[in-house]
Amino acid sequence: MSISEENKTATIKKYQRAQSDTGSSEVQIALLTSRINQLTGHSKIHKKDHHSRRGLIGLVEKRKRLLAYLERQSPERYKKLITQLDLRK
Repeated sequence: MSISEENKTATIKKYQRAQSDTGSSEVQIALLTSRINQLTGHSKIHKKDHHSRRGLIGLVEKRKRLLAYLERQSPERYKKLITQLDLRK
């Protein structure tokens, strides 16, 4: 289960910092968030799918580490991204 190519390119274009940026923290966090939202919906339907749930927990932890890094490096970019993605913090 991955995000579709159209959604991925749209997310990258929305959160990229420069024209050729595909790997900045903002882009990575946005892609992880869309994948987390998709897997959350899957987990609500398929309650006994523990393998996907374990993957979901790993994605949440990775996003958590990236958010902590972004907050240390640039608090203003962190706050902007949190409000754009509508994440709690």
